[in-house]
Amino acid sequence: GLEIATVIAVDFTKSNGDPTQEGTLHYMDTSKPNDYVMAIRAVGEILQHYDSDGKYPVYGFGAKLPPSLTHVSHCFALTGNYFAPEVEGISGIIEAYRRALSVVQLHGPTRFSEVIDLVRNFAAARSNSPNEQKYHILMIVTDGVLNDMQETINAIVAASNTPMSIIIVGVGDEDFALMDELDADDKDLWSTE
Repeated sequence: GLEIATVIAVDFTKSNGDPTQEGTLHYMDTSKPNDYVMAIRAVGEILQHYDSDGKYPVYGFGAKLPPSLTHVSHCFALTGNYFAPEVEGISGIIEAYRRALSVVQLHGPTRFSEVIDLVRNFAAARSNSPNEQKYHILMIVTDGVLNDMQETINAIVAASNTPMSIIIVGVGDEDFALMDELDADDKDLWSTE
């Protein structure tokens, strides 16, 4: 039968504010949930009932990574191991998010295309296997600022031929007009590739 696999991608860009400052979207106070934790929980608790195994690959984008903090990555595993990105349950997602937040440096720009391409490749690889069919759901949690609009559109159009959906969860008070454009309700998306 068909299984559903949920993949989470979290925005680690500077536009979210300094995580050491109260009131910012990534504020690192473990005594109460920040905006990202609340969004992950709210949507994750709904999606978990549809996910086949309760294991979630969790990625981040837009941060400089240790040890040197000199390279910006637009697709990194929050577990710290790109080849083993899965965690158990919603609590595992939040734990991996908090651990990553404590070691990465928020940077930017905000690019969705790389994480969309990654999940598209997962979905495409499994779509041809009659014994292991999976439908992928990519949940992108972001503050709404997007710097690679055309590349993201290209990635979404390419992904439209695979068994996957993309859910964009907005946090904060930014203008989410670009996210509205990506849903293609009013105007079709066209790839330049």
